[in-house]
Amino acid sequence: MASIVIMPKQGLMMEEGTLTNWLKKEGEVVTAGEPLFEMETDKLTITMDAEASGTLLKIIHPAGDVVPITKPIAIIGAPGEDISALLGGDAAPAVAAAEATPAAAPAAVEVPVASAAEIRAPGEKVYASPRAKLRAEENGVEIAAVGGTGPDGLIIERDVNAYVTNKPLVTPLAANVAAANGVSLNDIAGTGSNGKITTADLPNGAPAVAAAPVGETAPAAAVPGQLTRGVRKENMSGMRKAISKNMLASKAANAQTSHRMSIDMTEAMALRTKYKALGIKISYNDIIVRACAKALKDFPVVNASVDGSSIVYHDYVNVGTAVSVPGGLIVPVIRDADIIGLTGIADKSAELIEKARDGKLTDQDYHGGTFTVSSLGMFDVDDFVAIINPPESAILAVGKIAKTPVVVTDAEGEDQVVIKSICNLCLSYDHRIIDGAEAAKFLQKLKSYLQNPILLV
Repeated sequence: MASIVIMPKQGLMMEEGTLTNWLKKEGEVVTAGEPLFEMETDKLTITMDAEASGTLLKIIHPAGDVVPITKPIAIIGAPGEDISALLGGDAAPAVAAAEATPAAAPAAVEVPVASAAEIRAPGEKVYASPRAKLRAEENGVEIAAVGGTGPDGLIIERDVNAYVTNKPLVTPLAANVAAANGVSLNDIAGTGSNGKITTADLPNGAPAVAAAPVGETAPAAAVPGQLTRGVRKENMSGMRKAISKNMLASKAANAQTSHRMSIDMTEAMALRTKYKALGIKISYNDIIVRACAKALKDFPVVNASVDGSSIVYHDYVNVGTAVSVPGGLIVPVIRDADIIGLTGIADKSAELIEKARDGKLTDQDYHGGTFTVSSLGMFDVDDFVAIINPPESAILAVGKIAKTPVVVTDAEGEDQVVIKSICNLCLSYDHRIIDGAEAAKFLQKLKSYLQNPILLV
């Protein structure tokens, strides 16, 4: 008997998902437990397995469609089975269109290396799978320059790999001009050093850039000898829409304010060096997460959350760590950070970061946080103010560790200027339940732990 494949719900807050890639074609055999399609939620991209065996009779929603949860997306059954009874409601229009153009039998073909100019017009919306975007970012490739061989022209990982392998030598300016004009570089012979393509090798030579007047976009019509530049618009991804919604909700609901404090990280750095000498990898963020976990036990209200007119105190300490991923931000959670110790935090953090960047996080990995640490020190940021991640009531923003001249008083009472490794911390907190003095005391306790890290071991 045929069965319907629905858009699954991954997470309590999920309302819709984006189908990014079908791993089977219509008419192909499907086995329960094997990967069937890839989808993007508001938090992550995951591969979903088939729940039934049989033949993929109909793909109701192709790759690129945004589908509400529980809505039909495909039908699996026996070859030739009558599925008309299942083709009602939302499935009917898509199936009718599919029946109007029967799917061709799949054939083994060599993976082509298509150019962007061959498959899309300049400024056209570009669709790519998350893994393709990640590979493009790793190789410094502009995703719009890659041709897509996936369903409906979707750019998939193999397209990026093929593009990198066959990428012609080209100067940055020539590459940008060619991309802007929709010119394929595959058939152009370069006259530069080592056969590199320059702007002189492009059709009509190197165009002059025509700047648009202030407050206006460049004219849409192409002008001979000029590069036309304008604007482009693309829909937010599911992750970006979720970030937008949550951050606006946080600013609207919380009475957010913040405190800053500078921390001497000299002893914390020495502790990390000792672990490294023992072959144990500990990051500065791991040390900060451990210090936060201990301070949160000392100040339970900072670990609490608001539920209507009630304050919810959590017996557990689950610290989220903000991780940047292609297209947005995700906050995997280190559970029981107050009891698993520094090495336990380091191991779990490394595991979660790897899963986040590979798109393999589960719902359990990013829900249930009680406090968040967001660090931008690796990007040379001195300090910043982070927005609280609801339903939590506080978040710690961590800047870079920098050598800074500091005035200290020696044993004889004399002031001296010495160089210290200083890190700026900013605690954003919900003033509805956390008072300014309480937030300041929390930062003081955090400072004490970080400047005396023997207390963290």
